[in-house]
Amino acid sequence: MSTTTAPARRSAPPPFGDHLRHWRQHRRLSQLDLAQEAEISTRHLSFVETGRSMPSREMVLRLAERLDVPLRERNALLVAAGFAPMYRERPLDDPALAAARQAVDLILKSHEPYPALAVDRHWNLLAANRMLPHLLAGVDASLLQGQPNVLRISLHPLGLAAKIVNLVQWREHLFERLRQQIQATGDAGLATLLEELRAYPVPEGADAARLDGEHLGVAMPFQFRTAQGVLNFISTTTVFGTPVDVTLQELALETFFPADAFTGEALRQLAAAT
Repeated sequence: MSTTTAPARRSAPPPFGDHLRHWRQHRRLSQLDLAQEAEISTRHLSFVETGRSMPSREMVLRLAERLDVPLRERNALLVAAGFAPMYRERPLDDPALAAARQAVDLILKSHEPYPALAVDRHWNLLAANRMLPHLLAGVDASLLQGQPNVLRISLHPLGLAAKIVNLVQWREHLFERLRQQIQATGDAGLATLLEELRAYPVPEGADAARLDGEHLGVAMPFQFRTAQGVLNFISTTTVFGTPVDVTLQELALETFFPADAFTGEALRQLAAAT
């Protein structure tokens, strides 16, 4: 007597109404609020959320626009409603994105002798200029394999954590940026990354290196201990303004500037010696 095992059933993808409800609640809007924003009746919106009515492609895009849904998730909304995805996702080295890649490379190169890098939506390193390796000296090889994650490298005990003078405040600065990104995108992968980073231990004595509260926010400095001395940076983030490609919308350029004359001179000397 033989027995057979029934094949595992794949769970059906969530219907459009579930996707829509998720984003409406994520944006903390009532059905009335969203209906008014989209210029439709609350009754019709309710029917769409419960599956009693299927939206047109134009309605899907209108609702996604009002909810400020990222392009990746707009594709998911379109598919759930029975339509083809609208926004393409290609690697940055795809020939179709050659102009964008050239722009990225130009920005990174032009920023020398100061460090600059490009990351994807999960903070994985995509590109960098020739100054970044100077900051990564001493990082354990395990953190640099494959596609390195910039935040993991920054805060991991085998990464840069021991070299960051103001580690406690820098951690909180990064955590707040991640929380804002999670709120904007609803990305579960970022939520998992945040939990991982929060679990990393803080080196003993790091609390004593806190900076004054006036430095919190966009002007939060990054103080980094090197063989040349403590380097002081401030950073800016650049994103593509009107992308129509998932890859470009999720691409960010992190550029570091010297916060004092000593740091600027030390970086120029490093660049000259490279």
